[in-house]
Amino acid sequence: MPPKGSPRDGPVPPGLMLQYLVVLAGTNPLVWRRIRVPATYSFWDLHVAIQDAMGWQDYHLHEFRVLDPRSGTVMKLGIPDPDWDDDPSVTADWIEHPLDYARGAPQPIQYTYDFGDDWSHAVIFEGFEPTTTKRPEPQCLGGGGACPPEDSGGPHRYAELLKILEDPSHPEHKESLEWLGRRIDPHDFSSEDVDFDDPEERWRLAFDNGAI
Repeated sequence: MPPKGSPRDGPVPPGLMLQYLVVLAGTNPLVWRRIRVPATYSFWDLHVAIQDAMGWQDYHLHEFRVLDPRSGTVMKLGIPDPDWDDDPSVTADWIEHPLDYARGAPQPIQYTYDFGDDWSHAVIFEGFEPTTTKRPEPQCLGGGGACPPEDSGGPHRYAELLKILEDPSHPEHKESLEWLGRRIDPHDFSSEDVDFDDPEERWRLAFDNGAI
């Protein structure tokens, strides 16, 4: 379980939510989601919410790049690799909280998933929202565009894949369909189909082997 912590500015008002617009760069049709998460969330928790809302499977590494309002420098938040000491600039994202970076007029956060395919998302803070529920939970308020398949090569290769799937005469059409195991409707998305996992449960599945 990730270390427990709280935002630097003290207790969070009960029911306070943070609203974000998440946009996947380089996609056409544009893939985007609008989500709300509890203000108590860490960046690890936000990562899990983004994965679930977008439709990713969390198979690969991720990283946030966010402007620190205290120092004016860009921080890299993610999963530090205990076997590599050459990049000590990566801070564990479960000890930092988005609420601490949501003051004033914050710059968009860059969220990258899968360093091979390099899926880059702009995570734009849209404001604070209240909720009346006793136990606030993440919400997906809307969105558009199907999430690209895992390991599909990034935005450029995904665009090529869509063209291949649209053309039965393309030499890679049959092979691509067999690899996917299904057809893709690039416009297919419904916020009602989004289910959010418990970030602590995701943590246990990822790290209870003692790697972190």
